[in-house]
Order: sequence, then C-alpha cells, then structure tokens
Amino acid sequence: MGFAPGDAKKGANLFKTRCAQCHTLEAGGGNKTGPGLHGLFGRKTGSVEGYAYTDANKQKGITWDENTLFEYLENPKKYIPGTKMAFGGLKKDKDRNDLITFLKESTA
Repeated sequence: MGFAPGDAKKGANLFKTRCAQCHTLEAGGGNKTGPGLHGLFGRKTGSVEGYAYTDANKQKGITWDENTLFEYLENPKKYIPGTKMAFGGLKKDKDRNDLITFLKESTA
C-alpha cells in the first residue's frame, strides 16, 4: 500500500502533537531541532540551507513526495539509517496519509 489522500484536519492535529516541536511549516519559519518544512514536496533530502544534516540524510538522494514521505514516516531510522530524527514513526497508514495530506497543503 502507498499514499492515499487523507484528512488534513486530522493531519493538522498529528503535526501539532508529533512534529511541531521540531519543525516549522511557513515560509521563512526557519529551522528548529529539525529543518523547516516549507517547500518540502519536490525537494531533495538534506537540502535545506543552514540546517546541519547527517551525511546519511544528505546522501539518501531521494526527492520528497507523497510516496517517499509515506515510507519514511513509518520508520525514519529504517528509511534513512543514520538520521538524527528521533521520531519513532507513524505505524498506521491512515495517520501517515492524514499527515501527508496536511503537509502538502501547509508547506506549499
């Protein structure tokens, strides 16, 4: 199974409780513990200016889209071994679909 459009409102709640402490969404939001997510879709791994990525993240060489995020957000450390993202992942497909739907609307 891969990405399927989800509920952006539920995704917003997931972002608020699971992601917002480390990531910003808005243009000019800057980096926190994690890189700013504005412009995420279509961006290569490890490419936000001014953020100190691990070599593993820089060298992954994928472009973020619905399907790469769907796989990554299930288990970030498995998808990019060596990442410093301390997030355990979202195991439920529905939660990942909701979050990705919200991110797509909120980071453009």
